[in-house]
This record gives sequence, structure tokens and C-alpha cells, in this order.
Amino acid sequence: MDRDGLMMALQSAIAAAPAPESAMQQAVRLLKDAIPYYSWVGIYVLEGDELVLGPYLGKPSPHTRIPLGRGICGAAATEKATIVVDDVNADPRYLACSIETKSEIVVPIMHGDRVLGEIDIDSDQPAAFGARDRALLEPVAAMLAERLAED
Repeated sequence: MDRDGLMMALQSAIAAAPAPESAMQQAVRLLKDAIPYYSWVGIYVLEGDELVLGPYLGKPSPHTRIPLGRGICGAAATEKATIVVDDVNADPRYLACSIETKSEIVVPIMHGDRVLGEIDIDSDQPAAFGARDRALLEPVAAMLAERLAED
């Protein structure tokens, strides 16, 4: 599936999902299945001052709860901005999950100026994420924000 087809599939799956949780599950599944270098795809939902792991595909993560400001995920939520890390081993914020992980992208799910959660994707390839990933994931985060704001 090309990127345009993937975006259309994501739009329809997120819109048609019966609940925010299933919208997140659909997004994770479509992203993981469509892009081979996405080795771990997950969504964290903000609960109070912690990011709580929601739906994900990939190896189990020891990080099911991440305080705001901790790790790359906590930094992205605090900064309210997408963070791309080309080499996780060179970034002191990285919370190690898998020794295979080489790079990461974290995209906040924002409703207005409020962080609702974030999309977190790891790759076993160094410097895997670029402008094309950001152009794909930021609109997906916006679609998910609409669904999560329903709760």
C-alpha cells in the first residue's frame, strides 16, 4: 500500500471505529502492517501527569507508565512537539525498551493546546524517520485527537 492509500485507510478506519480505543487499535495495526521499518508502534494516553501505554504492536514494553518529562515520550508530551531521534543510544533521554531499537519518532496527539496522548514508533534501523514519516503521522495524530476528545 502506498502512502496515499495508507492515509485513506487510516482516515476511514479511525472515523468508522466504534470507540476511541478501537480507533487507536486500528491506527496502530495499519501503521505497523504498512511500513516495514516500523518495528514497534504504540499509543500512549495521557492520564493525569503520566503517559499510559494503550494499544501497541511489537515486543512487550517495560514502560507502561511514563511520567511527563521522562524519556523521549515524556519530552514530546511536555514540549507538545514531534521528536525524531536518529540514534536512541546517543540520546540521554531514551528509555531503553529493546536492544534492537536504533531510532524513534514520537508524535503528540493534541486537541487544541492540550496533549491527549502520543504515537510512539521505534525502528531497528538508525535514522529511519524523516519528513515523510512526520507528514504521515502528524495528520494521524490529529485524527486520533478528534476521537480521543470524545471521551
